[in-house]
Amino acid sequence: MSKLEITVNHWGVGRARVKDGKLLEVGSHPADPAPSPINGNIASSLNGKARVLRPAVRQSWLEQGALAKACERGREPFVEVRWDQALELLAAELDRVRQVHGNESIYAGSYGWSSAGRFHHAQSQMKRFLNVCGGFTRSEGNYSYNAALGLMPHVVKNYREMVVEATRWKVIAKEVDLVVMFGGIPARSTQVSDGGIGRHRASSDMRACAEAGVRFVNLSPLRTDAADELHAEWLPPRPGSDTAVMMGMAHLLITEGLHDQAFLDRYTVGYEQVRAYLFGESDGVVKDLAWAARLSGLDATRLAELTREMALKRTLITTTAGIQRADFGEQPLWMTVTLAALLGQIGQAGGFGIGYAVNGSFGSAGRPYRAGSFSQGRNPVENFVPVAMVADALLRPHEVYDYAGERMRFPDIRMVWWAGGNPFHHAQDLNRLRQAFQCPETIIVNEMNWTSTARHADIVLPVAAAEERMDFAAGKYDPALLPMPAIAEPPGEAMSEFDIFCALEQRMTGDTLFSEGLSGDQWVERLWEETRAEARRYGDELPTWSDFIAGDIVELEDPEPERVFLADFRADPLASPLPTPSGLIELYSQTIADFDYDDCPGQASWIPPRGISNGDCKRFPLQMISGQPATRLHSQLDNGDYSKSCKIQGREPVLIHPDDAHHRGIQDGDVVELFNDRGRCLAGARLTDDVMAGVVFLWTGAWYDPDFAAPQHRDRHGNPNVLTHDLRTSRLSQGPAAHSAFVELCRFEGELPEIRVHSQPAFTA
Repeated sequence: MSKLEITVNHWGVGRARVKDGKLLEVGSHPADPAPSPINGNIASSLNGKARVLRPAVRQSWLEQGALAKACERGREPFVEVRWDQALELLAAELDRVRQVHGNESIYAGSYGWSSAGRFHHAQSQMKRFLNVCGGFTRSEGNYSYNAALGLMPHVVKNYREMVVEATRWKVIAKEVDLVVMFGGIPARSTQVSDGGIGRHRASSDMRACAEAGVRFVNLSPLRTDAADELHAEWLPPRPGSDTAVMMGMAHLLITEGLHDQAFLDRYTVGYEQVRAYLFGESDGVVKDLAWAARLSGLDATRLAELTREMALKRTLITTTAGIQRADFGEQPLWMTVTLAALLGQIGQAGGFGIGYAVNGSFGSAGRPYRAGSFSQGRNPVENFVPVAMVADALLRPHEVYDYAGERMRFPDIRMVWWAGGNPFHHAQDLNRLRQAFQCPETIIVNEMNWTSTARHADIVLPVAAAEERMDFAAGKYDPALLPMPAIAEPPGEAMSEFDIFCALEQRMTGDTLFSEGLSGDQWVERLWEETRAEARRYGDELPTWSDFIAGDIVELEDPEPERVFLADFRADPLASPLPTPSGLIELYSQTIADFDYDDCPGQASWIPPRGISNGDCKRFPLQMISGQPATRLHSQLDNGDYSKSCKIQGREPVLIHPDDAHHRGIQDGDVVELFNDRGRCLAGARLTDDVMAGVVFLWTGAWYDPDFAAPQHRDRHGNPNVLTHDLRTSRLSQGPAAHSAFVELCRFEGELPEIRVHSQPAFTA
């Protein structure tokens, strides 16, 4: 007989059917009003052909050690070994690198979502272990909203605080007339939330706004960046032109006296510099709506009508996180704040919000208290690498670079250890990343599946999935506590990260500094007791561990259901100042101006995307956007049944406007080849009017599958990051700029290559 068990991931809660210790399928949870179909990937991925079953070592590394150069990483076969041999090799190599090169030479960036659990979080486990061993070079920032992390503290406040304090959708439904969305608010992104989500509320919350009469306008190249039920007006600007559109609107507000001068005088600094720039006094270019229309392709008259409507109504301006992942991505964020300040509604139910849909809880709810977590300890190594600069760090050791007003130095990285993430998904220009991955002496990867990251490692350690070990989840922003019982047996010789690091510590030192003498299950119970203690301070009494792990979702209350962003600041800016140098909203930042960065001046500025300024757009006329897919979380479980069911002839679909397809002789369902100077990939053509002409949309997350016999090592599978450049938004934040790629495409002729990355790699005895 099979039985139903609860299971939890970043995309929500599910009910799993299990028989004889094997996970058969995962369905929806009855308490979730909008369950994610991503659950349909879990069983098939965990039981799939790509699962890492035993420790494995790259053949020449096993034969020659860390200086092996016999074959390029990513192309060479592996040898499966016993756990004791893998641990012996790893312990000896870790000791060698520390003693010869120092702990700074160990890079453990391990960026990625990993597990939703509070204890079995792969990166926390690995970083705690390495801190016990003397530290490591870490990564800083993230790929999702790095420009906001770098810019917002200079303009408003810490961006992570802005996420928590976002105006609630329930307030918007009652008090807002108009929501103007730059980049839309894509429903597919609301499936996920850091650390898990108990109930998906965002779709129903936004639908309630539309039913209450709130009007939505979607300024995005993709119509479906606004759900159909919002009945949003679609105004598709050219990618990268959002800053120009906002500047044209701002120019009109000032010209027609529709701006709120009293608000600007009391709550902001820098208006005079902004006005001078918009009117061309500093560079001779007037940023009016005619100028904006030429750059964006939008109609100037319609933009003028919308701008006047924004001034007359209670208006919320939203800018999605994806817009900042482009050349000079700080600028649309800064201009969002500037435009909202001119309207004078900041601190009311209107104003602005940056990153609605960056997770499924943004604007829907918050949590009253933090849950217990596994401490990473203290890292004695001070150096770090901005998260999007990993290839630069590996290719250019000791080089000096600019970052956030500082002069930084790349470390000399000799060992890379990756756990709970997939750089061959996140990073741009994957051919360049492949070159960078040839540089370290040793690369270790903890993985469930044989992704391309695992295939570029020297030592691969098989790890258990969330469903294969006990834990609990408590989303960073979501008001729920979620039990995560172990419902299936790990396949082969897979182990939890905790057990791996305990075994490694015993082999290296015989100490228990990492484990503190506790088992994994004892640690989970300890973290639950810490959570219960925190709940008591708040006035909640949570169930005992035995009752909780055998039970179901524990719902918590949103502590601020009527939250309006910056309401306290608006009520009294002296009593509730912002943490900026002036205590006010800085439309012009003297701090940033003093950095003297030409790619991020002291105020919101128009800087043309590199593909336009360098002429790429003439040789590769299609702009490529690569967004979060609906079928998985980034690249997680891409080999699952649901993800694969939405592919075309095994390739990731690319959205193409029918006019662009017609000019190239492409039919719906064809396999096409996308290419530029950096690389090329195959994808399945999906013709649709939902994407604007001149733009193609290729979802992120298809596991990178290079064909080494093809031109530019063509990716067989449809990974857009073989086409994106590896330049950053600016020297201020050094964020990724993936949404600034220009490509061409054609119908693929010839025999289709087999997708290999969803299977096992080559092994030798």
